[in-house]
Amino acid sequence: MIIDCHGHYTTSPPQLQKYRDGQIAGAKDPAYVAAQADLGITDAEIRQSLEGAQLKIQRERGTNLTIFSPRAMGMGHHIGTEAISKHWSQACNELIHRVCTLYPNNFVGVCQLPQTPGVNPKNCIPELERCVKEFGFIGCNLNPDPSGGYWTDPPLTDKWWYPLYEKMVELDVPAMIHVSGSCNPNFHATGAHYINGDTTAFMQLIEKNLFTDFPTLKFIIPHGGGAVPYHWGRYRGLAQDMGLPPLKELLLNNVFFDTCVYHQAGIDCMLKVIPADNILFASEVVGAVRGIDPETGHYFDDTRRYIDNAGWLTGSDKEKIFSGNAKRVYGRFARHCPEC
Repeated sequence: MIIDCHGHYTTSPPQLQKYRDGQIAGAKDPAYVAAQADLGITDAEIRQSLEGAQLKIQRERGTNLTIFSPRAMGMGHHIGTEAISKHWSQACNELIHRVCTLYPNNFVGVCQLPQTPGVNPKNCIPELERCVKEFGFIGCNLNPDPSGGYWTDPPLTDKWWYPLYEKMVELDVPAMIHVSGSCNPNFHATGAHYINGDTTAFMQLIEKNLFTDFPTLKFIIPHGGGAVPYHWGRYRGLAQDMGLPPLKELLLNNVFFDTCVYHQAGIDCMLKVIPADNILFASEVVGAVRGIDPETGHYFDDTRRYIDNAGWLTGSDKEKIFSGNAKRVYGRFARHCPEC
């Protein structure tokens, strides 16, 4: 079985974006009152949005199931008020639930949290509980920078975040640490802000040992960990200079990385640096990079090929990366697929 731990609903029917456009326009008006979505999307429209995209790619590339969440770029936590974020997150999560209900063998849900800059993350707990308990979702996406490129909220290790972490531990759900769009013109969203978010989050986790307080809390850092594997020696050295334990002891019981890296050399670097126990297969399909690599003739985001081509990996290593680690990290996965 091959589980893709990182997929977004980037092909959702246009009614969702129309609702969001209304929110964005309304956010400029102080008198605007956020309203619950009434999207009018049919099951047929959902099927049409997936059959020629995510489902087609699953079949072509031989993957089985995608851990599926709303479009990361679309989370837009920096837009508008807490009420706007709440209604937007609910609409997106309900659509993911419908996808998973229509295709239970192909998708399992992960939720968007209704974060807002300067608003305590504990306010996200009701939506997290709803998605886990009512919809059967198995995780959440956590934005370490709801400001969209200005990093105005406390670091992930600050007690500001603790009520949310306590609920995640109680529910046995991990978080993928995933920024959204950038409103800072210095940072291209997918080429800079995403990678910066991954790298910054990892360094925050080194600086303060969050996992002393939350020994079972789990995070997935996407996009191969940003710059982390390439600079593993730097991070090991910084931890040593700070008098901290080796990274393996400090973080690797709690922090995992996905394989959304779009060339063989980059994947090879990650596979040689990060233990197989800490890598989850992912492709981010349909995501940030959609074209064909002229050097190989294959799609950049066909990440299964890179794992298959890593000849030094053992069969056991590949089993962990392709499915075993996802089942272990997403503790509620077994409730979705008891026979898997």
